[in-house]
Amino acid sequence: MSEEIKKKEVSQGRNQGSKKGKEKATSKKMKKKPAGQEDKLKEVNQRLAELNDKYLRLYSEFDNYRKRTMKEKAELIKTASEGVITSLLPVLDDLERAIDATGAKEGESSHLEGLKLIYNKFYNTLHQKGLEAIESKGHLFDVDFHEAITNIPSPSEDMKGKVVDEVQKGYMLNGKVIRFARVVVGI
Repeated sequence: MSEEIKKKEVSQGRNQGSKKGKEKATSKKMKKKPAGQEDKLKEVNQRLAELNDKYLRLYSEFDNYRKRTMKEKAELIKTASEGVITSLLPVLDDLERAIDATGAKEGESSHLEGLKLIYNKFYNTLHQKGLEAIESKGHLFDVDFHEAITNIPSPSEDMKGKVVDEVQKGYMLNGKVIRFARVVVGI
């Protein structure tokens, strides 16, 4: 029996050795990837890089879009009152004319005081909304702010090319001209 046991042990040892040999052979095959798998891996990595690049570009575009719309919304809020304020400018002009006309008469100081109070309150309210008067008289003529109605000979040499008279005041709303000043320019 001992011989039979020895034969079995030897045959089992050979089987185990052959199993270990097969495992080593398959692990070597696993380490060496076939050419087709390497190409597929390169393709997958390339596709991953392309998709990642597309994702980053799309994210950047969306971020730029978000910033642009926020800026446009803030600009719209700033200038939303432009139409209303533009339609109120003739009322402001009329108040200025009334103050000038009342100031010419003497003895009606209470009316003049009342008009000045109304004018100041109205102008300050518009000023809080971003309205600013364009200073013209005595300044150089600038087409960005002034509209020349006519040219007249300048009263002095230093007034050439400058605004001699202002026919209608100009106004800016938050840095944007909403009404050009109508002026007379000295030549």
